[in-house]
Amino acid sequence: MLKKSILVFLKNNLSLIVLLFFGNISWSLTMVKSGLCWDAKCASGIGFWGPNGHDGIWHLAIIERLSRFSLESPVFAGESIRNYHLGFGIITALIHKITSIEISVLYFQILPIVFSLLIGLLVYKFILKWRGSKKEAWWSLFFVYFGSGFGFVVTLLRSGVITGESMFWSQQAVSTLVNPPFALSLIFMLSGFIFLIRYLEHGHLKDMILSSLFLGLLIQIKSYAGVLVLLGLGVSSLWQVIQKRKFSLLKVLILSSLISFAVFFPFIKQSSKMLVFQPFWFLETMMTYSDRLGWDRFYSAMTTYKMGKIWFKEILAYGAAFVIFLVGNMGSRIIGFYIFVKMFKKEIKFSEFEVFVFSIVFFAVSIPMFFVQKGTPWNTIQFFYYFLFFFSLFAGISLSGLLNKTKLIFKRLLLLLVLSLAFLGGWSTLCHYLPSVPPAKLSNEEHKALTYLAKQPDGVVLTYPFDNFKAKEAELNAPRPLYLYVSSAYVSAFSNKTVFLEDEVNLDITGYDWKSRREKVLGFISNLNEEEGRKFLKVNKIKYLYLVKVISPLPGEKLKLGESQLGLTQIFGNEEVDIFMVKSEI
Repeated sequence: MLKKSILVFLKNNLSLIVLLFFGNISWSLTMVKSGLCWDAKCASGIGFWGPNGHDGIWHLAIIERLSRFSLESPVFAGESIRNYHLGFGIITALIHKITSIEISVLYFQILPIVFSLLIGLLVYKFILKWRGSKKEAWWSLFFVYFGSGFGFVVTLLRSGVITGESMFWSQQAVSTLVNPPFALSLIFMLSGFIFLIRYLEHGHLKDMILSSLFLGLLIQIKSYAGVLVLLGLGVSSLWQVIQKRKFSLLKVLILSSLISFAVFFPFIKQSSKMLVFQPFWFLETMMTYSDRLGWDRFYSAMTTYKMGKIWFKEILAYGAAFVIFLVGNMGSRIIGFYIFVKMFKKEIKFSEFEVFVFSIVFFAVSIPMFFVQKGTPWNTIQFFYYFLFFFSLFAGISLSGLLNKTKLIFKRLLLLLVLSLAFLGGWSTLCHYLPSVPPAKLSNEEHKALTYLAKQPDGVVLTYPFDNFKAKEAELNAPRPLYLYVSSAYVSAFSNKTVFLEDEVNLDITGYDWKSRREKVLGFISNLNEEEGRKFLKVNKIKYLYLVKVISPLPGEKLKLGESQLGLTQIFGNEEVDIFMVKSEI
């Protein structure tokens, strides 16, 4: 009987299972190879593909620190973690503590598969709950997994190659898992939506509390998602009060806001201004940056009209740039606009929940058009990720409706077009993750050194500041060692120690005064005064020095003063790394 029930279930849900299987594989390919040996005999070390050579290592460092129940910054000794969402790190750290599974394995090999499957199931359940259609749910899930932009079309026409995922600035669906907080935010958001629909239908207190909890916690999972949801709740609750004289969404807004404030406020530095008003930064840089669309003549025209205050032409130019930005990023998901036609024809109802969803979509595209993040302006594009996610759902709903109305020959052509765009768009991203040789690596020698350091008593580690000039000279020699790849948290992540200064990229994003500390470190490195050198180590509580001694063909990392002059004892050395410990008596 059980066997028969399983067979019936598989038969009735075969298309969904197939979609979940291939969607899971395509998403997971961006993650599962990183953090492992990349050659058969593990002679070359550990490889990292795509953003994992920086972002992945940052998360490893944060998770390791949280797993020790500490909020000290792993890359800026003496300061606490601030201006950063810790939800993903806390959940992963708890899983690590409960299961004892290595953090790197959890991050790169296990959680990506779990997250991908959960997002797939929740998308299907959410659309089924919202729209009541299995076809719409299936196609929505298809676009969530395989939606892509038109960047590959430009690169194919320009140079005959299929690439260009972020040509119009935004990452696409297949890259979801390289940003685990974003992936986890989708899980929380979809869960909150499902309970919110149930609450609006039945008014049960339990559903109200659960929806508020998931939506309120979002801001600590991914702050961009939290901001969008709270804004969406604000607009939709106001609409509900005015149109229906009901207060159910207002209750969710109040409770979600209280939860958001409670979990996020303690980690925000009050003087920090995260967003600055800079209209159309993404449109201008999309047109001028060579690693984006790079249409210089268009950029020159639009900025000339702007500076010359030729208003009519300026509006036309920036309007055209916005359309290019939108269509280029949306790709086949542009079919999702048909949902508004269906709504106009009253084929789709327009209730407070639709107001909530469309408000999120509006803010997801408008905020990055007018604001950028202080220090790292391009980070604000992450608001737009949610625009693309919701248009994946709209595209699935729209395509399902069009297929029901279209004649057979046009139906086949439409399906062929959608499937072709999905395949080519996905391939344009995956081709960066499939090559056997990674762009970045942690050599066996460095891994041994960091493993040794991890076993030593706790203490602050001093490393050489990242050298952009050396990194640029080495950029053609793949795989590059992490110290020549990008400023990252790799020493902290793999040594389980606090580093005095590391990962300047994230320090900039989160608002630390890292530049003055960098100058102090460079001053210590070139210092010839023995007393000042010892004083620097003592005042800053430095316990270990981690120096890469061979950066072939470039000179290694050395100090002007010797070991005895600074009161150092070498505790580890191999072909690539020397580790020194500061004698306690200094």
